[in-house]
Amino acid sequence: MRNLSRKWGDKLEFGIFTLPVLICVAIAFYIPFAMTVRYSLTKWNGISKHPKFVGLDNFKQIFLHDANFAHAAWFTVKYAVLYIVLVNVLAILLALVLDMKLKSSTWLRMAFFTPYILSLVIVGFIWKFIFMQGFESLGASTGWGIFDLSWLGEPGLAFVSILGVSIWQSIGFYMVIYIAGLQSVPDDLKEAAVMDGAGPIRRFFSITLPLLAPSITISVFMALTNSIKIFDVILSLTGGGPGGTTYSVAYDIYRDTFQNNLYGYGTAKALILFVAVLLITIVQLTIFKRREVEA
Repeated sequence: MRNLSRKWGDKLEFGIFTLPVLICVAIAFYIPFAMTVRYSLTKWNGISKHPKFVGLDNFKQIFLHDANFAHAAWFTVKYAVLYIVLVNVLAILLALVLDMKLKSSTWLRMAFFTPYILSLVIVGFIWKFIFMQGFESLGASTGWGIFDLSWLGEPGLAFVSILGVSIWQSIGFYMVIYIAGLQSVPDDLKEAAVMDGAGPIRRFFSITLPLLAPSITISVFMALTNSIKIFDVILSLTGGGPGGTTYSVAYDIYRDTFQNNLYGYGTAKALILFVAVLLITIVQLTIFKRREVEA
C-alpha cells in the first residue's frame, strides 16, 4: 500500500512540474498552429471579426493559379541548394585552415564569426550601401568594370548578391561547428595514415571527412532550414526587386499577408511552407543519420 501511494505521489509530482511547461508549449505552439490551420481555410483581411470560410480554395489558388508563389518557390529552391553546398564547402575549407597551429588562428576565427553576431537585416542594409555607393567609389578609383555592374538592379546579379551576403554573414557559424568536429578526430588515426603513406587529400577523404559526419549533419540541417526560410536579407537588400525576381517563399508570404492584407491566403502559404520544411528536414536527417552509422 505504501509503494502504491509513493507511486501515485511520484506521478503527481511529475505532473505538477511538467504542467507549466505543457501549458507554455501549448500557448506558444499548438494553439497558434491550430489557429493557423483554421485561418488558412478562410478569406480574411485581418480586420473583420468573422472570417469567411472558403475551405480549400486558398490552396487550390496557390497551386494552380499563383504564378508569384511558383516563382518564389523556384527562387527558394535555387537559393537553398547553392547556399547549402557553398556555405558547407567553404566552411570546411576554412575550418581545415584555421585548425592548423597558426599564430593568427584565434583572431581569424573571431573575424569570420563576428558577422554572424549581426542581424541579417543590418547586414543587408550595410551591403546595400556597399553595392550602391561603395562599389561606385571603388569603380571610379580602380577602373575595374566589376564595380560598375548593377549588383542589385539585374535579376541574376541580385540573386548572386543575396547568396553572397548570406554566405558571408553565416559562414563563421558553420566554420565553428566544423572546427569542433575536426578537433574530435583522433590524432592516432591521422598518424597511422601518415605512416601508411597517405597524402593530405587521401587522409581527408578517407579519415577526416567520414568522422565529420555528425558535424555535416548538423550544418546541413541548419543551412537547409535557414535557407528555405530566407527573408530578412531580401527585405533589407533588394526588397524583392528588381521587378519581384528575388521573392522567396517567406517574402511572398509577408507581401500577401501584411502588404496586401490577404491574411487567410498568406496563412495558407505559411502552412505549406511549414509542411515543406518539416518533410524536407525529416528526409535530410534520416539520410544523414543513416550515413553516420555507416561511416
